[in-house]
Amino acid sequence: MKIKWNVNSDKMKNIFLGFFLNIITILSLQSCYSFTGSSLSPETKTILVRDFPNNAALVNPNLAQQFSTDIQNRFLQRTTLKGTKDNPDILIEGEITDYTITPSAISTPVNTGNGNTLQAAQNKLTITVKVHYENKKEPEKSFDRTYTDESAFSSSVDFTSIEAAQVKIVNERIINKIFNDIVANW
Repeated sequence: MKIKWNVNSDKMKNIFLGFFLNIITILSLQSCYSFTGSSLSPETKTILVRDFPNNAALVNPNLAQQFSTDIQNRFLQRTTLKGTKDNPDILIEGEITDYTITPSAISTPVNTGNGNTLQAAQNKLTITVKVHYENKKEPEKSFDRTYTDESAFSSSVDFTSIEAAQVKIVNERIINKIFNDIVANW
């Protein structure tokens, strides 16, 4: 049994030729451009991220270790940099300088029997981190900056029950800013 194809052979040739040319174009563009998005020089190979001590007045006992581990993991997992303790191309160090919980929104007055009192409807956790970034391959990119971020939460919630989650949110935001300033150079 023979199957007869009703396809115009010139049309098929054009389709295959177009597909082939698209593949060649993509491959040639890929060799001309790096898709990493990193502004780090190719000579930059190693990094040292030192522990960030918690020097805030209000101390969360897990914050220093969590922040230090998270920032180190971000650079080691999302870049080609290798960790080292000896003569790194990039050094990142700093300290946690502020950890506060403050009211951020006031609810309607509440009568306490002794007069009306204002109560917080929302609180916010604020974390501030000082960062020293030293780039030995490109010293002009080195900097000292302070990063702050916050997360709001309902005042009706017991903070100790959500503290770990709130700290994770704020740490993530601060680390994103630091990472973008160093790697993406935005």
